[in-house]
Amino acid sequence: MDILGLGATAVDHLIYVPAYPPPNVKAFVLRSERQCGGLTATALVAASRLGARCAYAGMLGQDDASRFVVETLRREGIDLDHLLTLDDAGPILSIIIVGTDRGTRNIFPDHPSLCGAHPEWPPADTIRRARVLFVDHVGIPGMIRAARIARQAGIPVVSDVERDLPGCNELLSLVDHAVMSWEFAGALTGAATPDEAVRRLWMPDRALVAVTCGEAGCYFSEDGRRVQHQPAFRVDVVDTTGCGDVFHGAYCAALAKGMSASERIRFASAAAALKATQRGGQAGAPTLAQALAFLQAQA
Repeated sequence: MDILGLGATAVDHLIYVPAYPPPNVKAFVLRSERQCGGLTATALVAASRLGARCAYAGMLGQDDASRFVVETLRREGIDLDHLLTLDDAGPILSIIIVGTDRGTRNIFPDHPSLCGAHPEWPPADTIRRARVLFVDHVGIPGMIRAARIARQAGIPVVSDVERDLPGCNELLSLVDHAVMSWEFAGALTGAATPDEAVRRLWMPDRALVAVTCGEAGCYFSEDGRRVQHQPAFRVDVVDTTGCGDVFHGAYCAALAKGMSASERIRFASAAAALKATQRGGQAGAPTLAQALAFLQAQA
């Protein structure tokens, strides 16, 4: 397999309104829909559409929401042979309100008791068969175990960590491709600018640090000293839901393909831009043909 993911899956209930309302205001719903989401699930779907062979080895249950996630991931070509099914597990249930005036969204997640990575699953041999391990912050003990196994085997670990939870620092110390939003990177490091955050996040055994800034592009470094900037591609934004997750999935796919750092960041930026032109998270993830055509048009 090219990419193994263990973390968050979600069932997203998207509610589209003319504009996100202030308190105590009635907002009429333009439309609503249900989609599969989650940091890891969306990254894997994005990577799969971009030609990577992906597998999911986190926890799910036997409820309707879990079945919906399983059906979606299978339809997207994700290998579920290593899925762990437990009665108390399930996906995150999220309500996402999208303001159609600006294409922005607010997310209200509800976490089940068991979600994401299991502390002792999957078997170490499964992790060692991956070309890239993708981790997030849902199930940190299991993420730490998996990242440690991967690093010992020389397998690159790409992270999408959004919250400073117990164990977060230990997990990030095992990550050699740290890719995170400026919102989290700024809070985590206390840096005043994205390029400063990149430098503060650098560690001697990192391969890359990247801080994504939405429409302001992405700042990244391969050595902790020289910080490069990839401008965001200009598109007509419809919905930013899942743009960061698609960026991560595209980055993993590019890494598995052996692209250089600048190529990986440019490829991921293009995939995220294309997603922003479509509604929903996973639903808007582009195919490899679409991403390559878009990049060719930018040349």
